[in-house]
Amino acid sequence: MVSTSDHPRFAVTADVVALTRADAGWQVLLVTRGSEPFAGRQALPGGFVDPDEDLADAARRELSEETAVAVAAADMIQLGAYGRPDRDPRMRTVSVAFLLVLPHAVETTGGDDATGAAWEPVEEVLAQPDRLAFDHEQILRDAVRRAEALDSAV
Repeated sequence: MVSTSDHPRFAVTADVVALTRADAGWQVLLVTRGSEPFAGRQALPGGFVDPDEDLADAARRELSEETAVAVAAADMIQLGAYGRPDRDPRMRTVSVAFLLVLPHAVETTGGDDATGAAWEPVEEVLAQPDRLAFDHEQILRDAVRRAEALDSAV
């Protein structure tokens, strides 16, 4: 029998890829990190899941705290889980990412541990390797693929 104490503990985070269509293509809502790791770099809104919190509720809360964008948890689609062992230099962390597609860009402002928040053209973001913190470039690429599949299905 395997004891749970035989397994290492790790953290769970929730990240949100908020996208909207603009004339020039997709735009993504990014925050500027105010603390380490990756202070000053852009990232997807997100953060640690509280012990008594549902994943989607954590994603919604983090989005609201860091960008002032308020949505219902039901407006988001679970995109996937990201758990590469070195994805977060602080500790072993698994992130569950959510996709939110908005009909238009909404007003946003940085808050909590984000020093800023802004809508950025996805094409420009993805053209600059290492622009995003953690593994957020891969999460963004996956989200755009999913959003385009949803868009073409309509």
